[in-house]
Amino acid sequence: MATVTNQPMNSKPMSGAPLPQSLAYLTQIDQLIIKQKVELLEVLTGCETQNKYEIFNSLNQQIYYAKEESSFCMRYWCGPNRGFIIHITDNDGQEVMTLTREFKCCAGCCWCADACCGFLLRVEAPPGNVVGYCKQRTSCCALHMDLLDAAMQPLFKIWGPCCPCQCICCPSDINFPVKDINNPDKVQANIAKMWAGAMREMLTDADTFGVTFPLEMDVKQKATIIGAVFLLEFIVFETQKNNNQ
Repeated sequence: MATVTNQPMNSKPMSGAPLPQSLAYLTQIDQLIIKQKVELLEVLTGCETQNKYEIFNSLNQQIYYAKEESSFCMRYWCGPNRGFIIHITDNDGQEVMTLTREFKCCAGCCWCADACCGFLLRVEAPPGNVVGYCKQRTSCCALHMDLLDAAMQPLFKIWGPCCPCQCICCPSDINFPVKDINNPDKVQANIAKMWAGAMREMLTDADTFGVTFPLEMDVKQKATIIGAVFLLEFIVFETQKNNNQ
């Protein structure tokens, strides 16, 4: 698989400082594919392992790698509701983004997410520099999420479908449009859960997502949308696979 090793430098500032070279690469793209790696140990034993992901551009070149950090006890006892840190690194091993979701007892219920039960994911890009948050919101059944800036001010809103299911009879992509916070009819970006094939879907919990956003979108907002992919992955699809098992 091709990789991008010499990512273009861009002088666009973030918080008054130049972007790191690998993070500045986000200014050059409008599409990403995020593929969860199949873990053989997990397939054979059913024991949840730390998730790993490969992130590609539209030319199928790998640009980032993501790995979950969580304890065995958290994965075993809390399943998809566990706390975790996702470390996103470039192809040289430099960490460019850190996504953190703290464990919250009894969190995940969509009926009372605006109270104490909503998950919150913090996005740092680069690590140590908070650029945004992804916050689960109350809903009847569908995923409802707000994307916030570093000051916790709303930027975008995501409403998922009421039945985000895929099967061999219904292999269509499941879309999670990212909408303007003030104009729900205006779609600013899109996250799609892509059908990965019958065998992969049935035998593993390894998911594939496509992300599209405007080329000119601010890098901080792009990073926050990438963070939203991982939050909805755990809230919706990790939970589905865990329930099925």
